[in-house]
Amino acid sequence: MTTTPKTGKVILAGAGPGDPELLTMKAARFLQNADVVLVDRLVSKEILTNYVSPKAEIIHVGKQCRRGISTPQKTINELMVESALLGKLVVRLKGGDVSVFSNILDELETLVANNIPYEIIPGVTAALGAAAFAGIPLTARGYATSVRFLTYYKSDVVTDEYWKELANSDDTLVFYMSSETLLNVVEKLTAHHIHEDKLLAIIEQATTPFQNVQINNLYDFKRNILETNFVSPTLIIIGRVVSLHENFRWLENNNSKEYYFKPLNSHLIPNLQSEKNTHVS
Repeated sequence: MTTTPKTGKVILAGAGPGDPELLTMKAARFLQNADVVLVDRLVSKEILTNYVSPKAEIIHVGKQCRRGISTPQKTINELMVESALLGKLVVRLKGGDVSVFSNILDELETLVANNIPYEIIPGVTAALGAAAFAGIPLTARGYATSVRFLTYYKSDVVTDEYWKELANSDDTLVFYMSSETLLNVVEKLTAHHIHEDKLLAIIEQATTPFQNVQINNLYDFKRNILETNFVSPTLIIIGRVVSLHENFRWLENNNSKEYYFKPLNSHLIPNLQSEKNTHVS
């Protein structure tokens, strides 16, 4: 006589922006007890090596926008459901924080539709990690009173009227996933006469050993920028607070173009390819 296993559980956890020591204790505890870990590309190799149970099955489900190599969201949803219905503890490990510019809504809807228990564990989002490691207090008194998290990965996600508001706002602006459209961001803000004392910080691979920070005046950006092929992930901070970097930076640029998070290779994308007690770069 066979019995149906009790439904397991899915933990939606943020891994932080890169530095493995920014992983929360709660996320580490669940990783140590996980049966299956579904891991994004932007998760430190050291987290998988040091915190995941040796008995856990690690499945790489990374996405790489506009690069042609990505795990379909449908596949990720199916893997969560399949493993949980077998009674397993699944950790869905995402870079940064799970609720900021991620596909958590799709995953939550899938879990609810299949009556699968879950928990959400926040992580240090890229904006906070990048700002801290660059010495840029996002809401420094006298420089900004609030901060906006934005993205401009394609040209139709922000209206012209909203660009005008952004250019005239005293908020600190943080752009995720926007390095490839950075020239457009600068053109839109300068076209709407953003004040010259609002500077631009380009932060590559924040909180990792390969972090690099470039500071630019938006009106001189086109003339001063040496290249626009930034190493992923790259975060953009715009506002008066950026001027504080010069006085409060505590980490020198690495000046390397080496990747901390390796670009996706087709052999890491599920068909459904997984690893047990094998931690790859």
